[in-house]
Formats: sequence, structure tokens, C-alpha cells
Amino acid sequence: MNSQASTDDAKAMALAKQNACLGCHAVDKKIVGPSFQSVAKKYAKDPNAKAFLKNKILKGGSGSWGVVPMPASAKLSDADVSLLAGWILRGAPSPN
Repeated sequence: MNSQASTDDAKAMALAKQNACLGCHAVDKKIVGPSFQSVAKKYAKDPNAKAFLKNKILKGGSGSWGVVPMPASAKLSDADVSLLAGWILRGAPSPN
């Protein structure tokens, strides 16, 4: 893994912790919401997955994985939302 990817993964993991994402999601197991790895698998072949996830992170919602709603994270910058969405779609790799 290159150092930029590792830096991005570390920043994304920090954002996930700071914004309570890990209260409902884990990297590899379902908590309240799906694991990040399950999200990555579900949207692996979807060319619009990053835009969809960015919207879901910003606005929240329900229905994609069940009835429990995901709260909005509207205070995140577009760059942070892009970083998180990309990290999730890569299966939320741990920074090395």
C-alpha cells in the first residue's frame, strides 16, 4: 500500500470515530447498521456508488439495509464525505 492510501485510511478511520459512525457500523460485522465491508460488497459493481454513499452520509436515511434510520452527518465537508465514502467502498481498510 502506498503512503497516501495509508494516510487517507487513517484519516477516514479518524473521521468515522469522531462522527460516531462506529457506534452503528463496524468494519467487518453488523452492529445496528451493516458492516463497511458489506456495504463495499453490495455496491462493488455500482458506478454511482460513491455519489450514493456521499448522499447517504450527508442526509442520512433508511430503507437500504432495513428500517433503522441512519442519522445525517451534514456538518462534514465534501472532502471528508468523499474520503469516507471511498474508504467504505474499499472495505474500510485499516491504516498500516
